[in-house]
Amino acid sequence: METKLETLKGEIDALLVNAHDTSSIEELRVKYLGRKGKINMLLKELAELSLEEKRLYGSKVNMLKKELGEKIESRLKILTTKTETDVDLLLPGRVPRLGHIHPLSKVLTEIITFFSNFGFTVATAPEIEYDWYNFEALNMAKDHPARDMFSNFYLNANMLLRSHTSPTQIRIMEKQKPPVKIICPGRCYRRDAFDASHSPVFHQVEALYIDKGVSFGELKWLLREFVRDIFGPETKYELRPSFFPFTEPSGELAISCTVCKGAGCSVCSNTGWLELLGCGMVHPQVLKNVRIPPRKYSGYALGMGVERVALIKYVIDDIRVFFNNDIRFLEQF
Repeated sequence: METKLETLKGEIDALLVNAHDTSSIEELRVKYLGRKGKINMLLKELAELSLEEKRLYGSKVNMLKKELGEKIESRLKILTTKTETDVDLLLPGRVPRLGHIHPLSKVLTEIITFFSNFGFTVATAPEIEYDWYNFEALNMAKDHPARDMFSNFYLNANMLLRSHTSPTQIRIMEKQKPPVKIICPGRCYRRDAFDASHSPVFHQVEALYIDKGVSFGELKWLLREFVRDIFGPETKYELRPSFFPFTEPSGELAISCTVCKGAGCSVCSNTGWLELLGCGMVHPQVLKNVRIPPRKYSGYALGMGVERVALIKYVIDDIRVFFNNDIRFLEQF
């Protein structure tokens, strides 16, 4: 009898949870509380028990009958008084529609993951920056012609929206003694026209490694691994000499065109190559500006635009699509 009561109680509870309308509630009431219902059948079985068992199980059956009657009334009340604005908590929930990771976020994550695997840590700094950190500490004095490469948003004579993420490197080197091994992602601002290849707001990632005995050969090896990881092992690369006031010697990394595979097309101006990033050994004067002795320490730095990496990786010809929030474009990723 004890087993029958437990089984019956579990059966009733399961059916009550799945009863979502008045007809299913009524069927349940008839099945268990009706004249020929299961609970009345249990009461008839009591006649075969001893007097003491009748008292014990009789009270339990009556309690189950009363409990079921109250639950049915309560469930009926909820179903009959529900309005259009009510929420049925017993209905299954709606599965939310998942969005897509933005291609810029995807590429930035890939870049950060690559450098993190080689021991670089992420460093950040303010987007509103002092002229000292944005230019002077990077070997660009007030009258330096290299400043002409940057079209800046000045807030006053001494502050501006940073035009690259290099100020992060200066701030870290000021506070931290070598070894310094950091990657600096973030937004940058330049007073450029918003066209197919330029944006007044863009994203950069720069890497810096300062320690004893750091060589240009190590930088070349890292660039090779970067190209293979981000663009695939079949991608060719070329390191060319260049000039930046904060590195010496300086270089530019170009990779084989992702459209024509190096054969030459309109995307690469029929050269077969696409410029990817700038790099070089940190200029000794930059180290002096942050009180790191250049005779004792050396290091390399590199920097790239996240949008440029994404344009090349996904073969996109207009930077503006990253900022238009066009779902047709975003769904491709």
